[in-house]
Amino acid sequence: MAAALDPSGSGVPNHRRRRLDVRVVPHRRRSPLRLRDWRLRVKLGAVLIIPSVAFLVVATVQTGTLLGQANVLGEFSQEVTIGRQITALVHELQAERDRTAGELAAVARSGGVADPGQIQAALRSTYNAANVATTQLQEAAQPLADVDASWRVSYSRVQDALRQLPDVRAAVPGGVLSVNTVLGSYNRAIDALLTLLAEPSPGDDQPELTNRVLRYVQIARVKEISSRIRGTLYSAARAGRYDLDDGVELTDLRAQQLTALGDFRVAATTPQIQLYQQAAADPAFQNAIKMEEETIAVGASTPQVLSADEWWRVSQHRQDLLRQVEAAVLGDAAQAAEERSSDQLRETLLVAGGVLGVLVIGLATSIIIGRSLNSSLRLLRAQALQVAQIDLPEALERLRTVESGVPQIEVPPAMVRSMDEIGEVAEAFVAVHRSAVTVAVEQAVMRRNVNAMFVNLARRSQLLVERQLELLDDLEREESDPDQLDNLFKLDHLAARMRRNDDSLLVLAGTESTRRWNRPVPLSAVMLAAVAEVEQYQRVRHESADQLYIVGHAVADLVHLLAELLENAATFSPPETVVRISGRAEAPGAGLIEIVDDGLGMSQNAIDEANALLAEPPAADVAASERMGLFVVSHLAARQHVQVRLRALDHGVLASILLPPALLAAPPSQAELEQTAPNRRVLAGLPAGAPGEPRAGSGMPNGLPGLDEQPIAGRPPGRNTTRRPSRNVPTRAEDVLAPAAGGSVAGSTWWSRQGKGSAGAPAAAGAVAAPGGGAAAPAAGATAPPAPAGPPTRVAGTAPVTVRVNANGLPVRVPMAQLPSANEPAPQAVPVQRQEPDPEAVGGMLSKFYGGVRRAEAEETTEITMAPAGAGKEEEQQ
Repeated sequence: MAAALDPSGSGVPNHRRRRLDVRVVPHRRRSPLRLRDWRLRVKLGAVLIIPSVAFLVVATVQTGTLLGQANVLGEFSQEVTIGRQITALVHELQAERDRTAGELAAVARSGGVADPGQIQAALRSTYNAANVATTQLQEAAQPLADVDASWRVSYSRVQDALRQLPDVRAAVPGGVLSVNTVLGSYNRAIDALLTLLAEPSPGDDQPELTNRVLRYVQIARVKEISSRIRGTLYSAARAGRYDLDDGVELTDLRAQQLTALGDFRVAATTPQIQLYQQAAADPAFQNAIKMEEETIAVGASTPQVLSADEWWRVSQHRQDLLRQVEAAVLGDAAQAAEERSSDQLRETLLVAGGVLGVLVIGLATSIIIGRSLNSSLRLLRAQALQVAQIDLPEALERLRTVESGVPQIEVPPAMVRSMDEIGEVAEAFVAVHRSAVTVAVEQAVMRRNVNAMFVNLARRSQLLVERQLELLDDLEREESDPDQLDNLFKLDHLAARMRRNDDSLLVLAGTESTRRWNRPVPLSAVMLAAVAEVEQYQRVRHESADQLYIVGHAVADLVHLLAELLENAATFSPPETVVRISGRAEAPGAGLIEIVDDGLGMSQNAIDEANALLAEPPAADVAASERMGLFVVSHLAARQHVQVRLRALDHGVLASILLPPALLAAPPSQAELEQTAPNRRVLAGLPAGAPGEPRAGSGMPNGLPGLDEQPIAGRPPGRNTTRRPSRNVPTRAEDVLAPAAGGSVAGSTWWSRQGKGSAGAPAAAGAVAAPGGGAAAPAAGATAPPAPAGPPTRVAGTAPVTVRVNANGLPVRVPMAQLPSANEPAPQAVPVQRQEPDPEAVGGMLSKFYGGVRRAEAEETTEITMAPAGAGKEEEQQ
């Protein structure tokens, strides 16, 4: 079946293009709240992201903990390291306090008379050393402004105590402050510094570092008690006597010293104890101990007052030895804190780096695997959609519209090359695709065979119908009884309807009609030819408002289409109503034919279903046999790109047939009309130049009566037994169209019947045509003159008249150039001697004829060469 192709070059008919645009849609609505409705990309992303985020959160917490520990240890290391400046300041303040106590005791011994300058000179060195140590501590404490709050509070107390020392120093020479007040200020400053020294804390999970802090704090306490003992004994030496409270204080200080020393020995490591023992074994250290023992009262003896200078020298040396032990213990703690902080920072960085590396490797691996899965699934999805939406529909379309041999359809291999489950699914899908194509090919072969059987049977039936029509023509020519002639006309019409059914079978089988016209045909003649194919032709009223011409190759299909619609309109409407068919021009450059009936009508659902079927021709199936007319109209409309739509009216149905500009031809020129007019008059049974030119408003060429002049259904034909009435208009479609077209009817027996004087024979006056398969009998009371002789025939042996040679090298003949004019006397018919043919020879000729017909039908293509415009005769070539 011929169909226009898409201009884009895809090779798919326009009216079937939308079949390829069908998209695979889910059977239910997708919900983002249902996990099973998520897109594959989202699911893979969730599988990758959720564990990665969980791992990242845990790793971040762990890394944060390690970083926190590293920060704590770093701050601890800084706080321990600043202990060097703290102990140095404590050492200088202890010396300043003890010297100040001695100077104040000397002032008290002299009765309160002392030289301030002498006191300032004695204490200036200690003041300078303390000031330097204070400055060093403040500089070292600046980077620790963001450490823990406890240390900052302790350091603020130290600063407060240190800010009071300048006032205390200024009051010492004048004796403004008491000894207890001055010494109390120094004691508060030293106690604040020792408290700040004990502030570093590495946390509960670092007991070793905590013990190291405790060790140097304990040795600092031992040194502080030793300094106070030194200060008390130095003050008594400068005063030359002991006060009442000195004995009690010395006893308490010695007890505290022993306790602190015992705690240090318990907490200190063996190397640290050995270091202290080495310091204690020093002769100066031993001398200091001996001098302290001399100050202890034994029995009733009084304590001995020591020499101030000697005691200060010996005790200062002991303090220096204790300072060395203190610095060593503090150095060990600072080094351990720094090493642990560095180890913790290194461990944190390693853990963070390892976490980051594992995360990167995990993400990279997950992404690679996810991309692989996603790529395979996307390829599988693309292949599935390609097969479902393009490959398989196009293959089915090719197999559905194939006219010759079944094409070889290759099924591409699977796009997924993996050997996993996805690859197996892809291979299974390819197998399903191959099976579907195989089944479609088998169905196409079966459908082609069935179509071939339909075509063969339809064409055989056509041959039989043509022979039946020829036989009916002979019987009608020889019959003079009006009743018998009326029955013959009915049989003639039934045979014409049978031929239209055969044409419908050819349409459903996808084969084009064998009847073709090469010249444009008036729309009025096409409409009249369609009326001639309808059983109840008497009820049809036609009107053609504009002189439109239809291209020759579409005439047969358009006549068939209009006949099916007219038949349907007449069948489903009351017999007393009429069916109207009208044609007019429709801008821009199109034509519109409307068929209106006053029948039962159709529901809106039925109208919609019929319009959907007309818009897209379905494949031939069992429903085609039940509603053959609608199926045939759909296929004919799609073949010629005609739009057919039904619309319900108040009473009846309106069928609109929109003819595209491609089916409309330009009107023939006046010269062509004058050239073909004699031929049309001869073919219509009128002498050339005789009256009977087309009448205005009749709608019939060559003066044929219009439909309004036809007999009404149910009226009995007139009786005249004198002679057989003859038809004065063609009774079949090709009899109407051939004279109007001025050319031949390809593939029909119209020319053979002309030679026998059937359709298209000269009409007798008073006869009325019967479009639709038979001529009506003459009206009541009409007399029919003797039937004239048959149409002029060619003289045997006369060479045909040609005008030129066509593109294929064949002579172009002038149509009916050798037919004598109707005005000329007909040649005397010479009786031909009939000879009985040999049955075997006739059988051989028929076998050869049908063999040639079958070979012609088996050919893949059929080419019709159109004669050039203006040629005298049109020929049809296969």
